[in-house]
Amino acid sequence: MGRLTGRFALVTGASRGIGLAIATAFAAEGAAVAINYRSGAAEAEALAQELRSQGAQVLLLQGNVGDRSAWTEMMRVIGATWGRLDILVNNAGITRDKTLRKLTDEDWVDVINTNLNACYYGVSAVMPMMCAQNYGRIINISSFVGQAGNFGQANYSASKGGIIAFTKTAALELARNNVTVNALAPGFTLTDMLAKVPENIQDQIRARIPLGRFGRPEEIAKAVLFLAADGDYVTGQQINVNGGVYM
Repeated sequence: MGRLTGRFALVTGASRGIGLAIATAFAAEGAAVAINYRSGAAEAEALAQELRSQGAQVLLLQGNVGDRSAWTEMMRVIGATWGRLDILVNNAGITRDKTLRKLTDEDWVDVINTNLNACYYGVSAVMPMMCAQNYGRIINISSFVGQAGNFGQANYSASKGGIIAFTKTAALELARNNVTVNALAPGFTLTDMLAKVPENIQDQIRARIPLGRFGRPEEIAKAVLFLAADGDYVTGQQINVNGGVYM
């Protein structure tokens, strides 16, 4: 018996990076996993095949989480297939890094919509089902940038800081229905997003991290797994997994 046997989870942006690591960790602990993706169909299918080969139940759910209608459709499929949802991980996120002098309205709106609005859409979409079953575990992926700020990331920091604030209010409102809501704030993590940063800049970033290295997606997934499987008395919190880059 795994720690999540009998549980049903939805992970957004799960075709790669941190989302992929979270979906994999959940499946390894016995959960049925719905893999949401926007455009990485080949990667999502490959992950689904891998998890199914290990005996996991898997749903593939394509959709832009920044669009309310995508959530309506995902919950329709989950309701028809599983009849319940126990865990939601709002992980999908993008960057459009520019200084304020160069940032466009489109850069701002795209990041806020995908990172922050989608978090609200997701929680409001799963809330009726979780409250009706008197059980739910919601984990919103924020970032240390939402706590500390970061040069050239006004839009990203605003979206991730907003997630932390939103998480606290959602936790207060949903606690009476045994639904916990927490935020996880990773530091610099070895994903495609970080890989786009030039090597010399990566060296400068690494020098700022007390542990002297970047995080691994699997390390972020371990903390998410704790909140999903064992964090029954943890709600409204932000948990930092950042190598000490922000304390």
